[in-house]
Amino acid sequence: MFTSVDDVSARLADTGYLASPAVATTVFLADRLGKPLLVEGPAGVGKTELAKAVAQVAGARLVRLQCYEGVDESRALYEWNHAKQLLRITAGRDETWDETRTDIFSEEFLLPRPLLTAIRGDDPKVLLIDETDKADIEVEGLLLEVLSDFQVTVPELGTITATSRPFVVLTSNASRELSEALRRRCLFLHIGFPDEELERRIVTLKVPGLDQALTESVVRVVGALREMDLRKVPSVAETIDWARTLLALGATTLDENVVRDSLGVILKHQDDVLKATAKLDLGAV
Repeated sequence: MFTSVDDVSARLADTGYLASPAVATTVFLADRLGKPLLVEGPAGVGKTELAKAVAQVAGARLVRLQCYEGVDESRALYEWNHAKQLLRITAGRDETWDETRTDIFSEEFLLPRPLLTAIRGDDPKVLLIDETDKADIEVEGLLLEVLSDFQVTVPELGTITATSRPFVVLTSNASRELSEALRRRCLFLHIGFPDEELERRIVTLKVPGLDQALTESVVRVVGALREMDLRKVPSVAETIDWARTLLALGATTLDENVVRDSLGVILKHQDDVLKATAKLDLGAV
């Protein structure tokens, strides 16, 4: 997919994703070595967007498994279309059970979910297993066979093995520790908040109509907020939202009134808003 680290940076940038050298290097190695990529970091720093950008670059289909508490095999791997099976059984009342069983446990009645979908077919795919840490630990066992051998076993049909391996991205906000078995199968990448220069470039790319001086002020203020002891510090996504808000308001400078009226765009808790209002020194930033 990629010929070099610089090729990764350039092609991701063409999609609007500005990758740091560490991100570009790890994506290149994941592609070259054929290893899943585990991307960890706070919410809103571009983990999911990285998978989307890679899919766009590769011209691949993005297959997404959104993890949450209670997600199980039927949501991650596959399930049988029970309603259709019942109709088939009813229609074949004169058949023996062996004849009916062979029919109802066939491809026609199989409902593939993201993990099975990702390894079937020859078309290029990017498999995004999003917010892996939100799923129960038992779900990691479902992932091990897929990530080790890129195959899924359906007892009634046998083992389905990928003929074309997907590019796999797992994301985690580190709300719980993932198992060592899962980590061993992946290359690891931590995406934190970008440095000031990179974040300024991101805002300029995403909100091109914002004045450069105001862009610099936005990035500096967000950086100052991240140094405070807040319940939820602003992410890169919220920096972009704030920049778009200021553009929509027609603001030319970040004065106290503008900041006070728009803090709700980047801070999501009232105690954070109160703390930022009391401690933020716009003159210093």
